[in-house]
Amino acid sequence: MSAAANESPSKDPLTRDRVLAGAVALADRVGIEGFTIRKLATELDVRPMTIYHHVANKEAIVDGMVDRVFGEIDSPPADSDWRSAMRKRCRSARRVLGDHAWATPLMESRTTPGQETLHHHDAVIGCFRRGGFSIEMAAHAYALIDSFIYGFALQEASLPAPEAGELADLAETIIEPLPTGMFPYLTELTTEHILKPGYDFGDEFDFGLNLILDSLQSAAGRPDQ
Repeated sequence: MSAAANESPSKDPLTRDRVLAGAVALADRVGIEGFTIRKLATELDVRPMTIYHHVANKEAIVDGMVDRVFGEIDSPPADSDWRSAMRKRCRSARRVLGDHAWATPLMESRTTPGQETLHHHDAVIGCFRRGGFSIEMAAHAYALIDSFIYGFALQEASLPAPEAGELADLAETIIEPLPTGMFPYLTELTTEHILKPGYDFGDEFDFGLNLILDSLQSAAGRPDQ
């Protein structure tokens, strides 16, 4: 009896899109380290070899997963000024990477990028070029901004207490037992900033992003650029 005959006729037919959607959902739960084809087959309720009828191998699946993540990120709108457009894109990237924490180290790792990946890169470069950036400055700007986004996403994902209130509680737990006068600057920062009402580590993203955008605007306007 064939594998197809063993599968329920009421099941949605397996397609490349369904394989990749299932793969992203699985990675969201178990991380990329725990991701296996056998687990994906269980997720999809098919036999493992059936998956390879639609996607060639595991690397191709990861390529497609990353491409789907890029497809979720808002491209910078072409009808906005470059700063507003880039701010929208960067905030979207942070949200998407927060939803798919496994993807952050993989976003720029693929040697066979998909159409969504290529479209997104082209749109970001186009935003800088329409904003008056030289080709060289566009390259500098893209590298700097994405280094910030990916680094912030990794840091945010690794926080032991992701919620603002939890982080303040943790900071207080660390500082409270320390002898008075030990680590004075760390204690000052914790008590006078982190433990203040309304503190949210996530606010550092907009502060850093605005600082980068200001610096890029200044650098792009130099006579020697």
